Amino acid sequence: MKINYSVLWLDDNIDAFINDGWVDKIKNYLIDEGFEPEIQTIGKVDDFFSCLNDSFDLILTDFHMDEKNGAEVVEEIRKTRNIQTEILFYTARGDLQTIDKMDRVTYVETSGDHYSDVIDEIIDLINLTIKKFQHIIAMRGMIMHETSTIDDQAKQIILTYMGSKKAQNEEIINSICQKLDELLTKKQEIVTGVKNDKKYLKLIKDNFLFSAEYKIESIKYILEKLSLTDFTNDYKTEVSNLRNKFAHAVLETDENGRHYFKGGEDGTTFNEELCRKIRKDINKHKKNIDNLETTLESYITD
Repeated sequence: MKINYSVLWLDDNIDAFINDGWVDKIKNYLIDEGFEPEIQTIGKVDDFFSCLNDSFDLILTDFHMDEKNGAEVVEEIRKTRNIQTEILFYTARGDLQTIDKMDRVTYVETSGDHYSDVIDEIIDLINLTIKKFQHIIAMRGMIMHETSTIDDQAKQIILTYMGSKKAQNEEIINSICQKLDELLTKKQEIVTGVKNDKKYLKLIKDNFLFSAEYKIESIKYILEKLSLTDFTNDYKTEVSNLRNKFAHAVLETDENGRHYFKGGEDGTTFNEELCRKIRKDINKHKKNIDNLETTLESYITD
């Protein structure tokens, strides 16, 4: 599972969907579900195939187009390009009964308000793909992947800050080293060397010593220095603690067939509400980190 939800949409009258706000409706729906929407709208078949690859979560195409009809487009997607992404294939006329049906293609003939009917069908298909994303194993993989990505980005921010002439490194390093003295006695020699020799970058690059906890503490310090809102406590509660909880949890099934991860006395069920909350929280903190990174770049160059 991933946080971004990407759509490739082909319709030679795509401007009607854009100008009347239908594309925005799909974007807002995905945002409400906790995803970062990436909707690529295309009006020409050649441009569509130039962009086509297997990274999209959903492909949308109209039947009636001047360059090539939708049935030919779907056939090339499946048989020539061998892309198995979910497809919604729609038309306002009764043409679909004459074409060969393919797996994982939703065929829609609208009879009322064409645009509204198409959007309703798109949302239904999005919900179907989301349910697949929300499988408990997929959710665990998403949590681990996204938090690791944020960790790496946080580490780079810290390196950038501490490598700048404006950084006040000694204060933050002393704080971290004090905790390392208390918690990591077997690494005492390295920690002492870092303090004595001021080899700050050596400490930061050591993933054992400079754990996610110390990255967040350093981010907190940098936020304070840049006069930005401190989001680190929320990050710990909403993201890092959740990641730690599921890193070593065991997948179990109860007598009712409920799947859950058990890390202690209680199990956590991945229902729709929790999955949505996890996606929204991760998205929120990815944006927080991006904002910090942008602000830091300006701070360093001033």
